[in-house]
Order: sequence, then structure tokens, then C-alpha cells
Amino acid sequence: MGVMKQNRQQAFSKRGLRRIAIAVFTGFVAACAHSAPLRAQTIRIEATTTAMDWNAVALSGGRVFVAGPRWTGFSGPAVGLLTKNGKIEPFPDADWNGWQSGRDATHRFVSVNALHVAPDGTLWVVDTGTPSFGGSPVPGAAKLVRIDPATGHVLRIYPLGPKIAQAGSYIDDIRFNGPHAYLTDAGKAALIVLDIRTGQARRVLDNDASTRARTDRPIVMDGHVVESRLHQPLLVNVDPLEVSPDGKWLYFGPLEGPWSQVPTALLDDPNISSTDLSAAVKPWADLPPIGGSAMDTAGNLYFTNLKDDGVYRRDVSGKITKLLSDPRLHWADAPCLAPDGRMWLPVAQLDRLSMFHQGQSRIIQPFLLVSIDPHAGQVKPGR
Repeated sequence: MGVMKQNRQQAFSKRGLRRIAIAVFTGFVAACAHSAPLRAQTIRIEATTTAMDWNAVALSGGRVFVAGPRWTGFSGPAVGLLTKNGKIEPFPDADWNGWQSGRDATHRFVSVNALHVAPDGTLWVVDTGTPSFGGSPVPGAAKLVRIDPATGHVLRIYPLGPKIAQAGSYIDDIRFNGPHAYLTDAGKAALIVLDIRTGQARRVLDNDASTRARTDRPIVMDGHVVESRLHQPLLVNVDPLEVSPDGKWLYFGPLEGPWSQVPTALLDDPNISSTDLSAAVKPWADLPPIGGSAMDTAGNLYFTNLKDDGVYRRDVSGKITKLLSDPRLHWADAPCLAPDGRMWLPVAQLDRLSMFHQGQSRIIQPFLLVSIDPHAGQVKPGR
């Protein structure tokens, strides 16, 4: 995930990309959070690494895929397959993970921010195309790559040209709804609507109030405001997003919150005016800064809270329940709901990177990939 800025209200020009620190920067607890004394929650460590600052995980057919952005400075592959002995193998192969400055970027991963398994079972990789923190996309690098997770065969590449992934853009995350996919641009504050069949993409709600980060909602971790540089709070434009189980609504918001909702029927209409689409956006949930989210088939939203290293659930009635808080979950990123019901969480520790601490890393090795049972309830903080 990444952080940038375009001006004080946008995010991601030069100084801007510092505002969008990855689809992982978030945390904070809503005042309506409710705790229920359910059975004890247990964290299971699924894998560890010192080579990759992972902020994405996806599961398919018993295989576990992980990814991390290039700008964190670690040596692991952009996209990896976890082996049974705990190693990370480049996926789909070494060449796709072998991009270097000056090499062709159209068929190699430059900087991956998200993985997601689509309803048809294919694995989608979101390549921001931005190899450096605060930088701009490399020409031809911003793209979506659709892969057969069983064979590693690349099924299709969806280029995101300069009119979609603009200077200052940071293409962040993706969700699916029938023939369409929706993405967030955390850099230049917009949603992107992709027609999966034709490959045509459109920017919508460009610099809309619903997609811009608000300066009055800072990201707080370890009791301190996360800063993109000294005395400048990190601001991340529209980042998390989810589609309602019936496919009728898209929920989205800046990393810092709050979230809005808009009818997908209007998003899918290429003829709707920007004014009419903006007028159709309504408030949905006043959520705090979060590391990432997942929504189950019943419409329950799960999100990670950066402020207290927690995992929360918002049910369809709007009630928020704290499931777990544990220091090992520091900056837990995008949750992934596995077929067996467990929730997998890559723990990225992004705020501990040296770029946010005057060159001094505060990362605690190794990086953890964990899972929890989201139905197990709550446990007291601690290891």
C-alpha cells in the first residue's frame, strides 16, 4: 500500500504520495464499539519472514499467496507463494518478480499493493507501478494482472494508462461485482470502474469530498500521530472498499474514514454525470483509520484498527464489536477470509519503517502472517 498527496486536500503528487502509505495504514476505535465476553480468541502464526514486508494475502485451493510493496525496501518477491516449509517462492515466476529500473514494466511487477481472489477463482494482482515512496508510476507499470492461481498462467493484463493511473496516483485495492471491478486511487482521490470484459476503465468521484482524506482525522499509533514527514500528518485518500453481498452498494472511504455508500448501478453507468453521481453518495459508517477490511456473505464488515492493534466487526445493524487486541497485530493489513472461516492477517508494521522515523527503523523482526477465528470473540490484550 502507499501514501501520497496532490495538494492539501488530494494526496499524491510529489509530496503527496507520502500521504498514502499503502492499503494498510489505519487504526482507531469507534466510540460505539461494544465488547462481549465470548470464548477466548487465539492467534495462530501461519508464517514468518524477514525478507518481505507483506501487506496482502490471498488463499485459493489450499495455496497461500502474499505480496508487499517495493518501497518498503525489503528483498523478497513482489508476489510470493508460501511453500509448506515456510519459504516464499516468486509467483508466477522469477521473471515477473525481476523488474529493475530500465527493464520492461508491462510484464513485470513493479510495486504490488493488493491481492484478491475474484468470484471466478482467479487471482488478481494490483500493481501500483510506483517503485519509490512518494514517486510517480513508471510508464506502463500501473496494471492489474489476472492469474490462474493453480497453474500460475497469466490470463490477462489490464493496463491502467496515464489517464487512469495519473501522475500522483496510487492504485490501492480492488473488489468485484458481476462484470465490473472497482478500485481506489489513494493518491489522487478517485474510484476507478473497470469493465472486466472490455478492459475499459473510468475514473469517477474524482477529488470528491467522499474520496478525499480529511485533515481532522489523524492516524494515531503507539499514542502518536503518524507523520509523512516531521510535523506533517500522513493523509491517505480513498483506500478501503467493499461491495454489499447483494451487489447493489459500494462502500468506501479514505483510510482515515468516514465511509460512504453509492449505488453500483450508478457507478456502472458510463453516461451518468459527475454531478449526479456525487449527489448519490451518502454516509454509511463513521469508521476510524483502519489497516484493511473484509466483508462476509452476511454483510458483516471486519476491519483492523491501527490505534489499538485490534480487529473489529461491524454487523449489518451497525453495531461494532471488538474481537481482539494484541501487540503482535501492529499495523495488521488487509484481512482475508479463508474458506474454512478463519481470517488471515499480514502484519506489516508500516508505521515503523525508517522513512517515518528520521531514518531509524523500528521494525520488530520477523514479520508475522497470522490467522484468527473471527467468530471466537474477544481476548484481553497481550501475547
